[in-house]
Amino acid sequence: MALRNKAECCETGQDPTIMPPHPPVGPSSSHFCLEWSSRGCRLETESKMLEKFQKALTIRSSTVRELLAEALGMFILMVFGLSSVAQVVLGRGEFGQHLSINLGFGIGVTLGIHAAGGISGAHLNAAITFTHCILGNLPWRKLPAYLIGQFLGSFTAAATVFGLYYDALYDYTKGNFTVTGPTATASIFSTYPAPYVSFLGGFLTEFTATIMLLLGILIIHDEKNNGALKGTQALLTGILVLGIGLGMGMNTGYAMNPSRDLPPRVFTAIAGWGMDVFTAGHYWWWVPVTAPILGSLAGVLIHKLFIDFHNQPVLESGNVKGQPVVETSTL
Repeated sequence: MALRNKAECCETGQDPTIMPPHPPVGPSSSHFCLEWSSRGCRLETESKMLEKFQKALTIRSSTVRELLAEALGMFILMVFGLSSVAQVVLGRGEFGQHLSINLGFGIGVTLGIHAAGGISGAHLNAAITFTHCILGNLPWRKLPAYLIGQFLGSFTAAATVFGLYYDALYDYTKGNFTVTGPTATASIFSTYPAPYVSFLGGFLTEFTATIMLLLGILIIHDEKNNGALKGTQALLTGILVLGIGLGMGMNTGYAMNPSRDLPPRVFTAIAGWGMDVFTAGHYWWWVPVTAPILGSLAGVLIHKLFIDFHNQPVLESGNVKGQPVVETSTL
């Protein structure tokens, strides 16, 4: 290692005596030292500027950070999900089938949870957020921030997919965006009941699917019982959504989430589909908003009645006094 003159260096935050292992020698060495020092000064200046920029952008409000986390997580979820639907519909079955949609939403859920989980808990679902508030797990004052974040991410994702597939949409519909009919495309963005499904049947489908979603989530995170290994919860939740789509997606499109369905519906109303998005299916739009909320509450109640209330720490003879032991099934 060659040494350089400290007087030739500025305060770079690095050791000023360290040079590259093979600096030039002779008359050019002095010029090289000055050039190396100048480069260090520039890097230090840029580093300080970036640090100041980061400090200026850093948000200290936990509520705003949670809002942004929910927005990004929801955006990721919806871009994967909606784009998979768009590819299947606009590709006329040549670029995927129903399974593609299930996988798209499952992958989106997994990545969305990874994005927001450490900051907001990654609710990514207004029904789940509302249930957390009912149970006292989340202060009511945070409810608006969570809902705004989820709705913002979902709406932005719908706009992104619309822009991504605008040419294909125009080619498929010849510029006539419709909710029903042979070239209907509104279902790319929001869910609608199948023609054969009664209103009550559709409501029960959404209600039941959301119950299964909540039961699955609670089971995955139940550390007192046989919860998932740490770090696998996001993946298993994605697989859970995949399973629900495979088994309960035919009737209504398995929305299970007001934040997944309502913001894209609002977007389609603005983007050219009109108010038919709200009147179609006998004003179906409110079912994916209310049924998931009721299903979420029912899922929590079922889990508590069948598992949680009874699975409390117990004392067993032969153990240290006061040490809790949880009984687990070996089946």
